[in-house]
Amino acid sequence: MPRKRKSSSADTNPPSVIELEKLSIAQFTENAYLNYSMYVILDRALPNIGDGLKPVQRRIVYAMSDLGLHAGAKFKKSARTVGDVLGKFHPHGDSACYEAMVLMAQPFSYRYPLIDGQGNWGSQDDPKSFAAMRYTESRMTRYAQLLLAELEQGTTDWTPNFDGTLKEPRLLPARLPNVLLNGGSGIAVGMATDIPPHNIREVVSACVRLLEDKKTTIDQLCEHIKGPDYPTEAELISAPEEIRQIYETGNGSLKLRAAWQKEGGEIVINALPYQVSGAKVQEQIAAQMVAKKLPMVSDLRDESDHESPVRLVIEPRSNRIDLDALMNHLFATTDLERSYRVNMNMIGLDGRPRVFDLKSLLLEWLSYRTETVRKRLQYRYDKILQQLHILEGYLIAFLNIDEVIHIIRTEDKPKPVLMKRFQLSDIQAEAILELKLRRLAKLEEMKIRHEHEELEKERQLLEKILKSKTRLKNLVRDELIADAEEFGDARRSPIVVRDAARAMDHNDLVPAEPITVILSEKGWIRAAKGHDVDPAQLNFKSGDQFMHSARGKTNELLLSIDSNGRTYSLPSHSLPSARSFGEPVSSIVNPQAGTRFCGVMMGREHSEYLLCTNAGYGFVAKLGDLFTRNKAGKASLKAGNGVDVMIPRRVHDFDDDWVAVITSEGRLLIFTVGELSQLSKGKGVKLINIPSAKFKAGEEYVVDLAVFREGDHLRISSGKRHLNLKPADFDNYVGQRAQRGKFLPRGFRQVNAIEAIEK
Repeated sequence: MPRKRKSSSADTNPPSVIELEKLSIAQFTENAYLNYSMYVILDRALPNIGDGLKPVQRRIVYAMSDLGLHAGAKFKKSARTVGDVLGKFHPHGDSACYEAMVLMAQPFSYRYPLIDGQGNWGSQDDPKSFAAMRYTESRMTRYAQLLLAELEQGTTDWTPNFDGTLKEPRLLPARLPNVLLNGGSGIAVGMATDIPPHNIREVVSACVRLLEDKKTTIDQLCEHIKGPDYPTEAELISAPEEIRQIYETGNGSLKLRAAWQKEGGEIVINALPYQVSGAKVQEQIAAQMVAKKLPMVSDLRDESDHESPVRLVIEPRSNRIDLDALMNHLFATTDLERSYRVNMNMIGLDGRPRVFDLKSLLLEWLSYRTETVRKRLQYRYDKILQQLHILEGYLIAFLNIDEVIHIIRTEDKPKPVLMKRFQLSDIQAEAILELKLRRLAKLEEMKIRHEHEELEKERQLLEKILKSKTRLKNLVRDELIADAEEFGDARRSPIVVRDAARAMDHNDLVPAEPITVILSEKGWIRAAKGHDVDPAQLNFKSGDQFMHSARGKTNELLLSIDSNGRTYSLPSHSLPSARSFGEPVSSIVNPQAGTRFCGVMMGREHSEYLLCTNAGYGFVAKLGDLFTRNKAGKASLKAGNGVDVMIPRRVHDFDDDWVAVITSEGRLLIFTVGELSQLSKGKGVKLINIPSAKFKAGEEYVVDLAVFREGDHLRISSGKRHLNLKPADFDNYVGQRAQRGKFLPRGFRQVNAIEAIEK
């Protein structure tokens, strides 16, 4: 029988349980989002203070150097570079990578481009109009090689690429502070950066000053760095105090204004602000011309070409136009003047993002540059020591050449024998064994001795520099000055202090043409040219008729008042012609449902009108106080239930004009306008006394009123009969405001209207 298997202790233990890490959803999402945000901040959006590049830019430059695309090399297709970047270092979208590459090649986007492009790389009007990467070709610029010149000299740390098969530099050993020279912008999670570009010569001059004296203040640094220097030649119009404040805090805003000049009575714009499209500026100006908001401009042309990349010509309507005032208006209303945010947020040498002021930024970069130079010198020093060590072994071999040859010929393992016999190191013995026979000539010995002497001199020099902070600092300074001399250029953005741009007043923009505005009872409005029009004789829609008119000019204010006492601003210069029936006022503004329009007013801001209701209350108001840009209107005259708003009457002289008020009972009261209140809104004061505790429909009310001047006549209409009152007849009706008034003669107490007839 088969023997029973004994149970082992392992069989009695329960199977092992896999331990799982448990996290709450809140904790998991917090950690995941934190990791994502840190990745975006450190590996995507913010440049590093060391080389001034974001990771994608750094990888593009390094990949191009790896392909041998230096400034003197032949151009290669951009797709080749993008492919290397994506395949080796940056596993992201090809379009995003290529767009970053395009920006680095556009001279209107970068102050000192890193890529020399061949083909269509976009234009200032449309930076994204570049050709596909299979069509364009590229190589590095000479400036870009400044970032890579010392890469293979032990100056940087190398990190594995995304799949661990290659190494890539953590930072590039930039010889100049590229983070300030080319600037940068980016949006991360919870932070952003906007660093303006600067001029090489100015920045290097400030660096030298700071190297010589670390106690240099920001004010003193601003003696060297006047302000940002954009790729465009537009004027930097921010005040020096504002620029200094930006450098002190690392935050603020700057203003750039287009550069222009007068040529033969025309305006020629020859430089636009940074990243402003000439086509968009043309659209903005043309839109104002179509809307009749630029009557002083007759033509707009784009004469840009290869010789003049920006040349916009504005032709004024006449030589009497103030060109400075016109340009001041365009600066305020178009992109010819633009503000730029400054936020000098970048990743410091400690790997943490923060906002730098100018001094701390330059000090940190100088420490990076100084350490880079020290690493380069130390690397070279170590190489020289190694080479000297080998050359010393060669000299020993040449002095004992016969014995060395004998050992090599007779010994099975000559290396340890040579090391023991001549006290050689492993490296020296290996080098001797690898010597070629032709180097055993006497001439080679002399070359070795000469090379040994030269290397020894260099070693002593490097040793002195490495041991002296002053010598190291002087070397950094000399190299900065030399690079600035080679790559520096003149400032492009002139710094000019200008007054703030201000848009022209509405009255100045619209041509001053006389018009007559006609309002119908149904609320339709139109305008006839000139003042010699009889509005009542015009044709009206069926069931509609003339109600009120106002005379003025197209550059004056035009307001209408509705039955609720709300006033509305109307565009007098763009009303339909009187040859048509016009258009409803309600299509221009947004009145409340069921309201009627009761009249129109026209004049300057200080022009005065008498507003009143048929309840006998009113006040005098200036048009400027009644004006509003709100299409829903402005509550001006307070009218109660059952109360009608009357047609507003023009007041020419508040102190000398008169008011004639007629009620439905046939009572007439004449008093001076000066007795009324001047208000901006409200119910007003009592014009004539109507004996009613509270005004109600069906009781006595004001039928009509007229404002007239001294010496004018009054014409009162009662049905088809008319009563003409001369100034001599007024004495019976003149009184104080709010009096009862006197009855008109019998037969004229059912009054339709009262009209002032000029003398």
